[in-house]
Amino acid sequence: MEQKVSVLIPAFNEEKYIFDTVSALRGIPEIKEIIVIDDASGDLTGQKAAEAGAVVVTLSVNHGKGGALNKGLAYLTGDLIALLDGDLGSSASDVRRLILPVISGKVDMTIAKFPKAKRKGGFGFVKGLAANGIKFLAGIEVRAPLSGQRVLKREVVKALGGFESGYGVEVGMTIDAVRKGFCVQEIEVNMTHSETGRDLKGFFHRGKQFLHVAQVLAKRMALR
Repeated sequence: MEQKVSVLIPAFNEEKYIFDTVSALRGIPEIKEIIVIDDASGDLTGQKAAEAGAVVVTLSVNHGKGGALNKGLAYLTGDLIALLDGDLGSSASDVRRLILPVISGKVDMTIAKFPKAKRKGGFGFVKGLAANGIKFLAGIEVRAPLSGQRVLKREVVKALGGFESGYGVEVGMTIDAVRKGFCVQEIEVNMTHSETGRDLKGFFHRGKQFLHVAQVLAKRMALR
C-alpha cells in the first residue's frame, strides 16, 4: 500500500524563502500534503506559503519551534511525517533522500546532514553539548544533532508523545526515539539554509539554543 508523506514546516518571518521551499516540495511524488505553521510572523510568511500551495495554519501567539510543531500535528494525515525548516528554498527538494529509507522500512527516522557551512557561525558549543548529550543518554554518535530536517514514521511521533517546546526539540526527539527502540540514521543531503553568523543576532540565537538544549538534556538525565 502506498505510504503518504505529510510535510510540516514551522515558520517565523520566512517570507524570503518560504515560497521557494514549498514550491520545491510540490514536485516530490511521495509528498501528499504540505502544512506550514505560521508562528505569529510579522511579515508575509503565511501569504507566500499559501500562494505556493501549502495549507497554512496561523498562530496568533508565537509558540517557538517545538510548540509550532506540536500545533501542526493535529492537521497531519500522512503515514510518514517530514519536518523541515522554512528557509531551505529550492534545496528542500533533496528531502526525498530522507524519505526513501523510511518508506522502504530500513529505518524509522532519518536526519539530514548538511554540507559544511560556507560562513563561520558559532564556536561549536551548542553542537558539542547536543552531540555529547545524545551519546551519553542514548548511546549513539550523531554528527548533525541540531538538524531540523527529518523524516519519521507516524508511530514514532505517537510514541514520543509530541515535541519539546523550544530549540531543544531535535535533541529530545533523537534521544527519546533511540531509547524507545527506533532506528535512527543520518543521511547526507545537499540542502542549504540561511546561516547565522558571528554577530549579535547570531550569538543571541545560539545562546538561547544552548539554554534550551541544556534544559532538554537535564530533563532526560532526571528520567534515567
